Amino acid sequence: MMTTTTLAAAPPRLSCYTTNLVAYLSADLPDARRHFADSVRLAVRTGLPPGRLAFSHLTRVDTAPGLGPLTYRSATGRKQAHVGLARELARHGRVLAVGNTRHLPWSPGYGRADAPHWLLLHDRRDASWLVADHFTALTPHGPQEPYVGRLDDDELALALTPVPDPAPEVALRDRLALGSAVPVPAPGHYRWLAREPATDSGAATATAPDEGDWLFDLPDVLSYVRDVLVADPTAPGRYADDLWAASCHHAHRLTVLAASGAVRREDADTLTALWAELPRTLRFAAHSAERGRPRVGLVGAAFDRLLDALAPLPDASQTPTPIPPHPLEGQQ
Repeated sequence: MMTTTTLAAAPPRLSCYTTNLVAYLSADLPDARRHFADSVRLAVRTGLPPGRLAFSHLTRVDTAPGLGPLTYRSATGRKQAHVGLARELARHGRVLAVGNTRHLPWSPGYGRADAPHWLLLHDRRDASWLVADHFTALTPHGPQEPYVGRLDDDELALALTPVPDPAPEVALRDRLALGSAVPVPAPGHYRWLAREPATDSGAATATAPDEGDWLFDLPDVLSYVRDVLVADPTAPGRYADDLWAASCHHAHRLTVLAASGAVRREDADTLTALWAELPRTLRFAAHSAERGRPRVGLVGAAFDRLLDALAPLPDASQTPTPIPPHPLEGQQ
């Protein structure tokens, strides 16, 4: 009984997690787009075993003043999941739930690939759930368009089917999806995110996204990631999704920076194109390595072109500092 309806105005084009995260936050933050752009960064953990990486893509964007942090909730069975989701809906009017692309009929990965995918639930009525997925992109499986519609209990349970045995990089992605580490339920559990109560002191700011040592300066981060991916021909395929998410986030930040006048439009366009080139190159290199022809030179060159373009630009194009308001902002 899956039915569709018209989708409201969409958030910016980000990753499948952060697109719907920004849509979720828009009810609490009138300018969630700028708030998200302020939070964008790319940090990488050092000292992991060869060929392994962990990324933090943003500072905590869900803990603005007056807002408690988001944390994972879970259930082992569908009925318990429905109860938990309905409770969060009653409290906040919406809830971010973790779906599985293999079981989302509107996803190009439908029936083909297991991958976590965040969805927004807005309403439950007569055993029917109003579901929105604002994500739009050209994915490796084809184009995805935004979706909004109603799913019955069985369809929702199927859409939220837990991803079995997620790869280590996927588990780290989920642990750091909000910018700093949060406990992730065990594999096999239905998952969603719940808003914790706000405290007078606000959310604590961690000095690092997770345990271990981290790099935060973007040129240092990109150089480190380049060296890891060049040294291990299997790594580009495992981390192409992380660099694709980074390219979406930085493209959005550059758009906001250019609109505010902090970065020239020409520089923003150049950097956006170079960011977009990274995941395409990594996927090409991964497919080539599978055929026994590693293309580590192409990987290194793509990173070097981005590093060269970043070098002469102001720090505002590289690090998550507050973005100046648009020159016309506030004028009528």
